[in-house]
Amino acid sequence: MLIMIRETSQRMRGRPREFDPDDAIESAMGVFWTSGYHATSLPELLEATNLSRGSLYAAFGDKHGLFLRALDRYIADSLTRLDADLDPRKDVLDGIRACLARYVERTSGAGAKRGCLIVATAMELGSQDVEVEQRIRRFFKAMEARLTTALERAKSERRLADEVEPSTAARLIMCLLEGMRVVSKTNADRGSSQAVVQALLDRFAK
Repeated sequence: MLIMIRETSQRMRGRPREFDPDDAIESAMGVFWTSGYHATSLPELLEATNLSRGSLYAAFGDKHGLFLRALDRYIADSLTRLDADLDPRKDVLDGIRACLARYVERTSGAGAKRGCLIVATAMELGSQDVEVEQRIRRFFKAMEARLTTALERAKSERRLADEVEPSTAARLIMCLLEGMRVVSKTNADRGSSQAVVQALLDRFAK
């Protein structure tokens, strides 16, 4: 009996710790988002994810592998929110307004100082890391394409000013939104952000 107990105990000690990869990625994303890639240490990631070093390496390869998964999660979440705003079943201008309003909210108050993980990563790693650069390029391309599609719909409904060209307007909106995330890290002024957004809408919409 003692032998059976000892063998069972040894098997349990050798068994990898069970965990939810999605929870670990979400927790790691928060650390990377707050501190950046280089400033985030492995011990911080182990504490945040509640993983052992061995479990983290087995699941994600290394710190870089976990970061890519976290960045993928952030990108997917961002595009999901954008798709919800620009749902073609909704009024197209209401959807664009909702998208802009959401960015105003995310660039106002204490949370604004956290900024945008995509923008921060582009500045920190974009020129050094091919895998990161590819992901960020795909994200901006996808964001611009979605905005262009929405604006083309608005154009077809004769709800844009005559001189507004959808693809150019989409690029301008994208640059404005991501620029707001950068500016808000030092100047999270809701009123200013709302005024800028309204000025853009007044310029584009009939």
